Amino acid sequence: MATRVLLVKTSSLGDVIHALPAVSDMRAAMPSLQIDWLVEESLSAIPQLHAGVSAVIPVAFRRWRRSFWHTATRREIAGFVARLRQHSYDAVIDAQGLFKSAALSLIARGSRYGLDFKSAREPVGFFYQQRFRIGWHLHAVERNRLLLARALGYPLQRPCAYGISATPRAFDWLAHPRYAVLLHATSGDYKLWPEDHWVALAEALHERGVAAVLTWGNDREHARCMRLAARMREATIAPALDFGALAGLFAGAQVVIGVDTGLSHLAAALGVPTVGIYLGTDPAATGLYGGVRACNVGANGSVPPVAEVLVAVEKVCA
Repeated sequence: MATRVLLVKTSSLGDVIHALPAVSDMRAAMPSLQIDWLVEESLSAIPQLHAGVSAVIPVAFRRWRRSFWHTATRREIAGFVARLRQHSYDAVIDAQGLFKSAALSLIARGSRYGLDFKSAREPVGFFYQQRFRIGWHLHAVERNRLLLARALGYPLQRPCAYGISATPRAFDWLAHPRYAVLLHATSGDYKLWPEDHWVALAEALHERGVAAVLTWGNDREHARCMRLAARMREATIAPALDFGALAGLFAGAQVVIGVDTGLSHLAAALGVPTVGIYLGTDPAATGLYGGVRACNVGANGSVPPVAEVLVAVEKVCA
């Protein structure tokens, strides 16, 4: 039986969150198992939320690509390689299925496991000593769970459990005790809900005694916050927050409503009432999943109306 494994799941935020239930499964099946997690440095706070993760090994792959020829960067890479090879693993499991994650798994010391050529997003099956076929019809969470279960040889007999939690945090900039977090921003414009819809949603929430809190992650998103807040009553624009602070903000919210973004998945994983709005992606494949108080509205190629979102809000808050 394995005693120490390395989970390779480096990015993005939603993908990393989707791997958390697999950690819960491993811990339930093998309570003494030591689980190390290799993840992008900017996302290292997410695995740390799970008590079942023994060690988080950050990798700065994105940052290193921009300065690979600098002496300081090469020295940092050498230090990373030394740390990654410090331990021998019973299993090195690449749950990402990309060339970069497969290459990272090759550096680690241990038998390598991953997706086969028909199951991974890139043709990386030759990197692994054992490969598994995991159907694309499954949600991303279940694909991760099944891969880890097959690699380590335990049955999947428990419901999905993310294994993370957060307590509400007090913020001096947050004046309204009853608030909804509106996650209006995402990486692709094709996944954005119309601004008029957000304004109408905020008005409906305001009539219910719930104020809107808007979050942002870059200058473009902040500008969108400014436009939206100018048209909303009692809306608050949150300052820049790290993942720990965001988790505390979500935990105190009446509801979190967001488009297809990793932060929506974080809220759902924390057990917060969460509504996911989908326009350009399929929620059956990557929508909010397994959250006890979460649901999705919309579909690929459709724009869900405000009324449908409000019905979902009532459902998750019931």
